[in-house]
Amino acid sequence: MNQKNRIALLVCFYGKLPWYFDYFVHSCKYNPTVDFYIFTDITCNKSLPENIRVIKKTVDDIKKLASDKLGFEVNIKYPYKLCDFKPAYGFIFSEYLTCYDFWGHCDMDIIFGNIRQFMTDALLADHDVISVRADWLTGCFLLFRNSLKVNTLFQHSKDYQKVFSASKHHCFDETNFKHHAFEDGKAYYEIESEIESMTHVVKKMEAQNYIKPYFDLHIIEGGSPGKLIWENGTLIYKSRFEILLYHLIDFKRHYKPEKLSAIPDRFVISPTRIYHRPMSRDVMEMV
Repeated sequence: MNQKNRIALLVCFYGKLPWYFDYFVHSCKYNPTVDFYIFTDITCNKSLPENIRVIKKTVDDIKKLASDKLGFEVNIKYPYKLCDFKPAYGFIFSEYLTCYDFWGHCDMDIIFGNIRQFMTDALLADHDVISVRADWLTGCFLLFRNSLKVNTLFQHSKDYQKVFSASKHHCFDETNFKHHAFEDGKAYYEIESEIESMTHVVKKMEAQNYIKPYFDLHIIEGGSPGKLIWENGTLIYKSRFEILLYHLIDFKRHYKPEKLSAIPDRFVISPTRIYHRPMSRDVMEMV
């Protein structure tokens, strides 16, 4: 099936390649109509699918590029600070995105399902910003229409220069650590925060009819859900619900990588392990 809208997802990653990189790559391979750009200083000797492109850049390279594009000196003293710059990736890395209709940022601690099953042409045609949570913008996966209007949306935060100039991480791409307030359904103007985050911005600009965002829950993250089956590019939860991705944000903290063979076309994720072997229905009920 040919998709009308071309999508690129951008990742900045620094440090040693983690154990879950192979799962990330494997799940990207099964999304051949989405292109992935990994900006890193790591030399990757692994075989990668055609839709993953590694761009060699140091943190200092990105700092200079961002400073030149934004017109002021930015502060990126450590890699995690790059999370604050995610909403500006479309502006900073614009030269890589000229042929795309949508761009997004994502994390590497992710196992994707079928992205196009959720990010359909119909959905994209009708929205400018697409979040895969119902309450706040998701730093692990977020799409933006590739237009100057949307790529400069971050500039509608009264604090963006403060955020980009500070060494402190502000969780600008999400909520400035006000996740629970947004989860409780409070309006953006009722939520006091140190800086005006991108969730504040998107909610504010939606109220002004400047953009049309999309918020809905299409992912599993946090806790220890288990009962996840990945098979040939499709990710199923509890044998009933198809999901876009599993964010390993908590799983990776307690999982001890095992010496496993090549990742198969079907595996099962329990709260504590990833099983490559075929499993009986009784065992599946326990994981």
